[in-house]
Amino acid sequence: MSSSSLAASWPCVLRTPRLVLRPAEAVDAPAFTRLWTDAEVRRYLGGPVAQDRLGAYRRHFAGRPGLFAVAARDREAAVLGSVTIDTVSRFAGRREVSYSFLPEHWGHGYAREAVAAAIDWAFEHVPSDDPSVVAVTQEANLRSRRLLEALGMRLVETFVEWDAPQTLYTVRRPAAV
Repeated sequence: MSSSSLAASWPCVLRTPRLVLRPAEAVDAPAFTRLWTDAEVRRYLGGPVAQDRLGAYRRHFAGRPGLFAVAARDREAAVLGSVTIDTVSRFAGRREVSYSFLPEHWGHGYAREAVAAAIDWAFEHVPSDDPSVVAVTQEANLRSRRLLEALGMRLVETFVEWDAPQTLYTVRRPAAV
């Protein structure tokens, strides 16, 4: 991620009715380690991160521009998941949103609320020549696909990567009123 494109707006804290999205901190390492190693969380992400790679993950996540730790407003210390906005994705340089949540927090609408807030923030604060934000998920990840569609994202491409069919979704910046 290019830090220069986020310099004016990072770090920042986003608040929704139920959530706080804040920069990831070193104290969040236990929750992030679970996000990286939980078999269910990583089911459509290539599987759990290998133990020999966890040290590098732990060294580089805290303070990373665009990486939000997601917590409930009434329990800001307890991380429910993460949302990332990459300023220049591998898809023609478009902003890309990605997310993961701990399984005990699935089915409560937290991911939808957090991802919507991050996309809105990206449109307002992350400069791009492209008026869209993209997201990729495995074709088999029906929960994630339903979430993206509920946010108004539309399927624009399918392809195979990491030996699995993938889907690329996009949403364009809302027209100014």
